[in-house]
Amino acid sequence: MTEEKAIQENTSLVKYTLSPEQEKKEILRHYRALLRGLRPKLKKGDRELVRTAFKIAADAHKTMRRKSGEPYILHPLAVAMICVEEIGLGVRSTICALLHDTVEDTDVTLDEIQTEFGVEIAKIVDGLTKISNVMDTNTSMQAENFKKILLTLTDDPRVILIKLADRLHNMRTLDSMKKEKQLKISSETVWVYAPLAHRMGLYTIKTELEDLSMKYLETEAYKDIAKKLAETKRERARYINEFIRPLKEKLEATGFNFSIYGRPKSIHSIWNKIKKKSVTFDEVYDLFAIRIILDSPPEKEKEQCWKVYSMITDEYNPSPERLRDWLSNPKSNGYEALHTTVMGPQGKWVEVQIRTKRMNEIAERGLAAHYKYKEGNSEEDRFDKWFGQIREVLAQEDSDSINFLQDFKTSFLAEEIYVYTPKGEVKMLPKGSTALDFAFAVHTQVGSHCIGAKVHHKLVPISHKLRSGDQIEIITSNKQKPTEDWLSIVVTAKAKAKIKDSLKEEKRKIAEDGKYILQRKLEGIGANYNQYNIDEVMSYYKLSSHLDLFYLIATKSLDLKELKDFNVLGDKLEIPKPKPIVQEFIPDHQKQFSKKDSELIIFGESSDKIMYGLAKCCNPIPGDAVFGFVSTGKGLIIHRTNCPNATQLMANYGHRVVKTKWAKNKEISFLTGLKIIGVDDVGVIHKITNIISGELKINIAALTIESESGIFRGTIKVFVHDKEELEELVDRLKSLDGLQTVDRFDPETEGG
Repeated sequence: MTEEKAIQENTSLVKYTLSPEQEKKEILRHYRALLRGLRPKLKKGDRELVRTAFKIAADAHKTMRRKSGEPYILHPLAVAMICVEEIGLGVRSTICALLHDTVEDTDVTLDEIQTEFGVEIAKIVDGLTKISNVMDTNTSMQAENFKKILLTLTDDPRVILIKLADRLHNMRTLDSMKKEKQLKISSETVWVYAPLAHRMGLYTIKTELEDLSMKYLETEAYKDIAKKLAETKRERARYINEFIRPLKEKLEATGFNFSIYGRPKSIHSIWNKIKKKSVTFDEVYDLFAIRIILDSPPEKEKEQCWKVYSMITDEYNPSPERLRDWLSNPKSNGYEALHTTVMGPQGKWVEVQIRTKRMNEIAERGLAAHYKYKEGNSEEDRFDKWFGQIREVLAQEDSDSINFLQDFKTSFLAEEIYVYTPKGEVKMLPKGSTALDFAFAVHTQVGSHCIGAKVHHKLVPISHKLRSGDQIEIITSNKQKPTEDWLSIVVTAKAKAKIKDSLKEEKRKIAEDGKYILQRKLEGIGANYNQYNIDEVMSYYKLSSHLDLFYLIATKSLDLKELKDFNVLGDKLEIPKPKPIVQEFIPDHQKQFSKKDSELIIFGESSDKIMYGLAKCCNPIPGDAVFGFVSTGKGLIIHRTNCPNATQLMANYGHRVVKTKWAKNKEISFLTGLKIIGVDDVGVIHKITNIISGELKINIAALTIESESGIFRGTIKVFVHDKEELEELVDRLKSLDGLQTVDRFDPETEGG
């Protein structure tokens, strides 16, 4: 299912009031709308199958309600509608979407579904049930389970497409949920589902998932940008019309069949620009993109797109480094287009996207449209290759799956680059890949013996980061073998898995010596070398495997001198009680927190005041939107909801997240930092310090200012009581003449 199970535990926050009669009408209205959407795809007998699926689902969920109070059946109907209208899936997927929660939440069994609808549909519903159990329960075993999801994905991609539709509907109706649930679900969405939607080529859905997640994770920033977009809508529309007019005339004169329009960038992508480039909303130049969609016959698509590009650049000057040619090299998810950024009227940069109707459908609907156009083409395409790579990595037997989710994200959900072998063969790698990743992509043996590479005939180290268009030749040596530090050089899951395998193999070879040493030592005290005695020694030293034990003995990290304290009964070892390890351990409830870390907070529904620690990764201050995270060994740690680690923590360990808010307490100060940039001027430092110390009486922990070519950059670390005080300081500094930007940053821990 989904979140609904957990959702139903809580009391409803949104009131839903319809009479039973009105409810029936509402359900029928949604069902008929679904049939209308499916009409072009219905073949003989399909309507009856959809009706049967709807009846089974409606009957199975009849006593269930969503968190908002509405009948539960409206959720599967909405998911099916997203599959049809927004992803472009067909009848089989619609049936699966209607039934996607029945096996997990009701008495309907998989066998019943198979009897009624056949093996294919039962398999997809089974896949959806498995994902539900994995992604939406409070488990930290996510990585292990995520593998199972991916096996289903490579089996039938529709499983993930329906799951994405399910997640999208849950995000659209997330208002009914409690705050901590909203944070957990949004984090999970932005951590796994949005990148997955992107990789499936579902750009519209990816964008909406990111925006909806931001609405809950960074509410203030979301509202602020949404408000500013609304305020500037008229002005943008005027500018877009002015920009489009001459292009439209040129295209019409050439006789092209086309549509041209401007669309705003997503709130999430605007926010990313603001953060990455440290600019204000007004300084983000590409708040919108112009899209030109051509109605071209397949054989003329490329030629016509380049013709249009030529017309645009005749009218407006292009930025040479901002040309993106995905016509010659489509993305692995099938995306094809030509992007360019040109200088428009009033000195504004504008992004223009050129694509055909076919390309546009693939861009909007991703995989489903991609397969529609691929029918009849037997050649293995890039998407199939991507699935093949996932299968290869999943086949690796690797017991350490803690980092699997992270590895999967960097390997398979990242943007890709295209590089070439010396013979001109294209290899597709995730962004951030190194020469060593490329070596392993060519062949495991090439990777294992790699000592360097030549990029465009210039020698580079194995850690060299590759860029699209690089041609790489790998240099190998038979004496070379993988080392532990290689794991920090590579990003692809395949390379990591192969390096780990090789290190394990190396460890096994070394461990062989440890076996003989242990055998001699055991026989020396009159004990047999057998499974029982080896297990006893292993548990005495608190080790998790025989391999670790033998390896530590072989490398002399364990000298086994304690064996002389063991008793031998017959030929069996009798373990003495292990010597206590002397280590200072203070129970959490007795720990003394420093004054700075012990601001009182209220959390959960009870108003208990408890002690906690502040996360060093984001240094929260009172007034920030925060959550508590129960960490092992450190008790409750407070993070900002927009902390760089927040989404990962909430997505993978949602059950450890505690709802948290600040209590009013003016006694304690918190360290935070500001970055300032401005025009160098006599007395600027005096003006800044006068505002901080003189007017606002705020303590300065550190102040550094460097000036170069008339511009100064500086950092100020200050102790503030809460966010309000910090915001007042920022506003006052911004009002100073010559100060261009004032941005908050998280000071290094030594600053505190």
